[in-house]
Amino acid sequence: MVGILFDIIGMTGTFLVVGSFFLLQLNKVSPKSLVYNLMNLSGAILLLISLCYNFNLASFVIEIFWIAASLIGLYKYFKDKPSVVKA
Repeated sequence: MVGILFDIIGMTGTFLVVGSFFLLQLNKVSPKSLVYNLMNLSGAILLLISLCYNFNLASFVIEIFWIAASLIGLYKYFKDKPSVVKA
């Protein structure tokens, strides 16, 4: 039963990462968009969680890099976003 839960978490992460790539290829999102980077980040985190049950070193390493790339994208998104000043 626990294994099924981790499989569902991992598959959700897979759909988020692959889904964001498909949206990018279909020009539905920008690689600099908040949605794209959040989908990648949350997908990679969910995949890491699933790896806690069934560990695979190669998958772990790629998910760490995927998280790092997503965090860089989010940093750039918020850094480049014009700040709104209310009077």
